[in-house]
Amino acid sequence: MKPKQVGSVTVDVCDGGCGGIWFDRFELQKVDETHEAAGEHLLNVARDPGLGVDFSRKRACPRCMGITLMRRRFNPKSSVEIDHCPNCAGYWLDSGELEKIRREQKSEATKSAPNVGKLDAASIRYIYRMQSEMRSGPRAS
Repeated sequence: MKPKQVGSVTVDVCDGGCGGIWFDRFELQKVDETHEAAGEHLLNVARDPGLGVDFSRKRACPRCMGITLMRRRFNPKSSVEIDHCPNCAGYWLDSGELEKIRREQKSEATKSAPNVGKLDAASIRYIYRMQSEMRSGPRAS
């Protein structure tokens, strides 16, 4: 593994090997969204295509002696499973997982973005009625 500086963080990458990336605590959240430019530099970590990787195998934490990483979803809505250290809170991402996370994050942001500046027909009618009443004065009941 080789240290690689990306933006304000230094991560460890298995460049030319399995293509995995190790993130210490709080580092992953600085590159997991598409608007975070530093993460772009981690999307194309060189991987040895002849190297077989058993993704189902439990991995040892590269920082904590004797601790096994736990496999879990990146977040409750994510389909991407990553390895997390319960001791130091670091993350191991296999080759391609960061790209999948960033794609999901972008998709979620697009879905949850408010329709700023867009009104439905009922809202437009209500605003028109309110403005009309203000111009002509209150209606007699």
